[in-house]
Amino acid sequence: MPALKGKTRGQLVWEMFLYFFKISWYTFGGGWSIVAQIQRDYVIRKKYISNEDLLDIVSVGKSLPGIMIGNITFMFGYHVCGIAGAFAAVIGMSLPCIAVLSAVVYFYEEFRTNVYVARALVGVRAAVVPIMFTATLKLYPAALKDWFTYVILIAAVALLVFTDFSAILIIVFAALIGIGASLLRERYRKKGEGSLPKQVQKKDAPEEKEGRK
Repeated sequence: MPALKGKTRGQLVWEMFLYFFKISWYTFGGGWSIVAQIQRDYVIRKKYISNEDLLDIVSVGKSLPGIMIGNITFMFGYHVCGIAGAFAAVIGMSLPCIAVLSAVVYFYEEFRTNVYVARALVGVRAAVVPIMFTATLKLYPAALKDWFTYVILIAAVALLVFTDFSAILIIVFAALIGIGASLLRERYRKKGEGSLPKQVQKKDAPEEKEGRK
């Protein structure tokens, strides 16, 4: 990761804190809008992390118990600069949330009946949708690489839309299928490599006989 060169561990930890402290003040729409922000700033611009790595972090963070974006933030900070970066990122993200929620609770009645606040939130919700959609479009090539991944995608969508199947179980089953598929591919690859010397040996046999003659 060339963007990390020239920065000390302390600088990276401080950067994690400041970055998540900043975006938590104005990022609406829940965890997915923050993922979109990370994808733009750290995948495209700074290249601290690849799309594949970010997708893995999102998949694991969404599957674990607790708040999705808290899990993702912790894992992203850890990926960049270890355990100190993980805690710095989570603390930076949490402080603005605590401050805003404290203000909302204190002035709850004023916010609840204020027509301007309600209209502003309508506009914010409308703007968040394309942000999340754009992030999805940029991440999907890292997730869907062959026909097998498309089959898993279609099956997962069908289960989510047409059944009451738990999203967590879908993720767990998809992970198990992915592990099984990778093990089978690895086994076939090793078999192919194991048979290669025999094939080469057969091809070389006539040449050896000619040499003897």
